[in-house]
Amino acid sequence: MAEGGSRYCSKKSDDMCAEACNEETAKSSNVSRIKCILCGLNLKALILLFVLIPTCVCFVYAHGQKITYFLRPLWEKPPKPFNEIPHYYHENVSMDNLCRLHGWKIREYPRRVYDAVVFSNELDILKIRWKDLYPYVNEFVLLESNSTFTGLPKPMVFASHREDFKFIDSRLTYGQIPGRFKKGENPFVEEAYQRLALDYLLKQAGIQDDDLLIMSDVDEIPSSHTINLLRWCDDIPSILHLRLKNYLYSFEFPVDNNSWRASVHTYQSGKTRYAHYRQSDDILTDAGWHCSFCFRRISDFIFKMKAYSHFDRVRFSHFLNPKRVQQVICKGADLFDMLPEEYTFKEIIGKMGNIPHSYSAVHLPAYLLENADKFKFLLPGKCLRESG
Repeated sequence: MAEGGSRYCSKKSDDMCAEACNEETAKSSNVSRIKCILCGLNLKALILLFVLIPTCVCFVYAHGQKITYFLRPLWEKPPKPFNEIPHYYHENVSMDNLCRLHGWKIREYPRRVYDAVVFSNELDILKIRWKDLYPYVNEFVLLESNSTFTGLPKPMVFASHREDFKFIDSRLTYGQIPGRFKKGENPFVEEAYQRLALDYLLKQAGIQDDDLLIMSDVDEIPSSHTINLLRWCDDIPSILHLRLKNYLYSFEFPVDNNSWRASVHTYQSGKTRYAHYRQSDDILTDAGWHCSFCFRRISDFIFKMKAYSHFDRVRFSHFLNPKRVQQVICKGADLFDMLPEEYTFKEIIGKMGNIPHSYSAVHLPAYLLENADKFKFLLPGKCLRESG
């Protein structure tokens, strides 16, 4: 036994290994060299080499993205806070008073409103959006492509379901744009290309200076009373972001109130450009809903997971298994098995785990509640989806 009780690290053993190595080296055999190397390693080193290191590599491969997101507060600072504008509304309060409560003046007549979206496959959410905004929007503008942002071919979904949107026909400017299908290109390039095409489509739709333009994804739905307020009030910010309530999968899973990308612009020729990033510091609170991945069919979930700009989050093929997707939806878990995207450890830890269920269906889009049987999959307690 060696000092410290180890039979593997004694000087005597080392000397024996050295003698054996000298003898074997003289024979210059590859097998003998390997024996010599193994002889020089102790048991702990072998365990470290063949067990611990592969285990660590596998762990980092499987959970590296989680580690990166958890450590985000160390390498990324939070963005500059918005200038939060309190939102006042009650159906029995006059528009004159509502404008004054916000520090604005009422107009003699309302502005014209344009609602422009890039469409993928969100048919149900689109109908809810357009039905809710219909009384206050003058022109709806929709652009569709035969390519996803990730360069996958897709059918013209809206074109094949246009009969379901006859109610909007007289106010609709519809355009199609061919995909470029460039393999290996950053998906955000294709996304920017399609959003840029909306600028030209808006001009075809007849937008003019001082009209209001809603810039948001299909699933970012401004409330109708918010748009009515902004079209009637003067002195509103020329670019105003909308803080929306964040929901995931349905209105049963409220995440937070931090959706901010939707915005309303007072249109200016040659200056206003359609975009989906931060464009000003002003934001109107409690201005609508953002219902992300709110689909009727499991197949639509899987399509979006592969099609949208963050497709790299699908790290393993089993993420796309229909049974797994259904289980994740009903649990309120994360489809991509990711940690929350936050800027402080407190916020990350606070949002870890499944989203708590909510059983409130108060203050949701009117058309949704008026057609609850048709859209029951979006309401509390109805998490099961069609497979189709």
